[in-house]
Amino acid sequence: MFQKILIANRGEIALRVLRACKELGIQTVVVHSTADSDAMHVRLADESVCIGPPPSRDSYLNIHQIVAACEITGADAVHPGYGFLSENAKFADILAAHNITFIGPSGDHIRIMGDKIEAKRTAKRLGIPVVPGSDGAVSDEKEAKRIAAEIGYPVIIKASAGGGGRGMKVALTEADLEIALQTARTEAGAAFGDDAVYIEKYLQKPRHIEVQVFGDGFGRGVHFGERDCSLQRRHQKVWEEANSPALNAEERSRIGGICAKAIADLGYSGAGTIEFLYENGEFYFIEMNTRLQVEHPVTEAITGIDLVHEQIRVASGGGLSVRQEDIKFNGHAIECRINAEDPRTFTPSPGTITHFHTPGGLGIRVDSGVYSGYKIPPYYDSLIGKLIVHGRNRVECMMRLRRALDEFVVDGIKTTLPLFRDLVGNADIANGDYDIHWLEKYLAKEE
Repeated sequence: MFQKILIANRGEIALRVLRACKELGIQTVVVHSTADSDAMHVRLADESVCIGPPPSRDSYLNIHQIVAACEITGADAVHPGYGFLSENAKFADILAAHNITFIGPSGDHIRIMGDKIEAKRTAKRLGIPVVPGSDGAVSDEKEAKRIAAEIGYPVIIKASAGGGGRGMKVALTEADLEIALQTARTEAGAAFGDDAVYIEKYLQKPRHIEVQVFGDGFGRGVHFGERDCSLQRRHQKVWEEANSPALNAEERSRIGGICAKAIADLGYSGAGTIEFLYENGEFYFIEMNTRLQVEHPVTEAITGIDLVHEQIRVASGGGLSVRQEDIKFNGHAIECRINAEDPRTFTPSPGTITHFHTPGGLGIRVDSGVYSGYKIPPYYDSLIGKLIVHGRNRVECMMRLRRALDEFVVDGIKTTLPLFRDLVGNADIANGDYDIHWLEKYLAKEE
């Protein structure tokens, strides 16, 4: 087991990893920018190192400074959390070159899954169902029209190196295709420095289903069930559930088994999430995230297994602590992402939190690194906390969530709490009857 882990992140995920390390008796080091000197994870860590000014490129994305912090403190491993350098293959390679363990998959696996086209090819080879579309990047409009005609409209153009909805355009007809192709390429080049795009069938009313997987790096893989992340705004997840209200036990077992086998065959090490669009009983691979997800707590709630403990154990060479038959699903869990944003316009709302009170009681978990008097800096992602609620079934979970939202108090800034109070009382949400377009349509009606 590791002696000292450096946590290369900030906010609630840094605190989440820190807590797991303390439970395992591992010393902790956190890095931080000057803007985060008063952050909770900095206060609670055994050691802290300031690595630069507020801009991420000068601090949390500064690989040289993070490696130097490891060497200064004697950290023998780095947990990257999510975001920032968590899916940076170069970072993983540099750590390995300095004999520091990256708590995550190999640089090669990060590269494969970080390239959307190569990821799709790999998924197809591993027996994972994929969305019909091009086998690789489309070279020109003529090829795009041919592929679109074969798979049928509507189609979606996606950036090969993309994410977060950038470089992604829908063409409903052939007349739309030329401008969609040009716009997607322009956005992809500007955002990622790579204007390669590919084309896929555009599903009309799919759900976003993702499967939590783990590999031990020695040819064994397991799945921890699925999460439903269909409530999204601008391709960003807002509300996540486990298990999905759209799947039955047979479907859950089938797709989970496919994913676990694929991870084993790939020789993958650590946590990963295989994401699908799901429509009319069929799953279609869209991407794999080679890291811990923001929404991992809902999986922990229904399995009772600490996924960060598993990450650390696997990275240290100890293998997985569970076999597939040991993993049981108990009840239902929902996570709401609480952001420092206007609940209607979603404009960021940095500032000082004057009062912060979290809900409590059976089945309630709040992951947050903020506190009363904390000043939210304007430089980073607006996520300030996650409310995770667990119940014996979805009905009990929804009732408990409604109560927890009523208890949650954040004063001094605007947050998305009012949005969740609206959603929890909506009939479609109560019935689990929604898709990836539902939330944006709902918000459009409210304007």
